[in-house]
Amino acid sequence: MSALLEIRDLRCSLGGREVLRGVSLEAGEGETVVLLGRSGSGKTTILKAVLGLVPISGGEILFEGRPMSEWPLIEVRRRMGYVVQDSGLFPHWTVERNIGLPAVLAGRAPEAVVERTGELLEMVGLDPREFRGRYPSQLSGGQKQRVAIARALAADPPLLLLDEPFAALDPITRFDLQRQFLGLRRRLGKAALFVTHDIREALMMATRIALLANGALDVIASPAEFLEARTAEARAFLASLEETWRLDERPRL
Repeated sequence: MSALLEIRDLRCSLGGREVLRGVSLEAGEGETVVLLGRSGSGKTTILKAVLGLVPISGGEILFEGRPMSEWPLIEVRRRMGYVVQDSGLFPHWTVERNIGLPAVLAGRAPEAVVERTGELLEMVGLDPREFRGRYPSQLSGGQKQRVAIARALAADPPLLLLDEPFAALDPITRFDLQRQFLGLRRRLGKAALFVTHDIREALMMATRIALLANGALDVIASPAEFLEARTAEARAFLASLEETWRLDERPRL
C-alpha cells in the first residue's frame, strides 16, 4: 500500500508551547488511521497542520508524494474532505447548497453538482426529495453530520480528515453513523485521519491506531495489536475500556 499522506518528524509550537514533538505516521488508500489521545495530546493539531491551518516548526508533510510546501494551498485543501464535531454547515444555506459547495469550487457544471448532491444524500441515507431544500436548523444532530460527511465527499477527495465527527451524538445515532462510515470506507476506499478520545470508537473505526501522549506518538498499531500494547498510556486507555465493560455487566435491579 503506497502512502497517500506522509507525516515525517512533525513538530509544532503554539503560544510558546511545543504541541507536537516529532510525530511520524502515514495513511494509504482505504486506510483509516485513528488519532487517539487525551485532550491536549495534539490530535487536532495534526489535522490542522495537514490543512495548513497552523505553522509547523519542524519536519515535513507529504501529500500524494509531494511536499506540502510545493502545493498551492487552495488546491491541496480541495483534495481533502474535512468534517468537524458540530458539522460546520452554513446555517443560511440549504442542504443542497452546503453539500454542493466543494463541487462548485472544483469547477463542476451546475447540473453535475445537482446530480452529485443527490447521489451523496442517498449514500449517507437521506432521501434527496425530502432533504435537498432543508436548512441545518431543520435537521437533527445525526442528520447534520450525515450532510457534513456528504459535503466532505462532494469533490471526491482522496483524503478525509475527521475531527471527532460523532462525539456530540447520542449513543444510538453515533453507532449508526460509525457503521455507515465503515460501509463508505469499504465502498469508496478513501484514506482518512480520524480524531477521537474514545477507545471503543478507535478500535471500531481504525485500520491502525496512532496513540498520542503529550504531543508525541506513543503507539501505532492495528486494533488487535493495540489490545496487547504495554506502554503506560495504552494501558490507561485499555483499563478504561475494561472498567466500562465491568460496569455494563452490573446486575440490573
